[in-house]
Amino acid sequence: MIESWMIIGGVTFAVAFGTLFFKLRDINWAVKLQRPDWMFFEPAIPLIWTVIFASGAGSATVVWEQEPGTLKTWLLMALYLLLEIVTVAYIPATLRAKSLKVGTILGGVGEILGVVLLLAVLPISQTAALLLLPYAIWGAIGTYTTWEMIQLNPEAA
Repeated sequence: MIESWMIIGGVTFAVAFGTLFFKLRDINWAVKLQRPDWMFFEPAIPLIWTVIFASGAGSATVVWEQEPGTLKTWLLMALYLLLEIVTVAYIPATLRAKSLKVGTILGGVGEILGVVLLLAVLPISQTAALLLLPYAIWGAIGTYTTWEMIQLNPEAA
């Protein structure tokens, strides 16, 4: 039998591949952008997002296991999926548009969705809500960082 964590993990993994939908020439634009001096953590960002996506999948699994198959649970699963799609869209959309403003908007929308989801699952499971905390924290940091990069690269807004 296929377990719920396998399906949720598989969907998370499949959607995460969306970050690969960019053109290599667009990376040159991003590499040339100035970054804040305090952005020493950039090499760790892929690992950080891997942990965040895994935590999100864990959260979704906990929520699913509480009330499997109910309309409420399906709606929450849709919200988890929407959050991941918005998050994954950040890189290709920002690169294709060559616009940090696009990234800031997507980051802000993701942050709002992440906090709404965290608050929505809190009454169902404190564990599921805690597993969303890394997203809520890092989403704010990432959105602020992108906004700060606009200040350093106004031509890339």
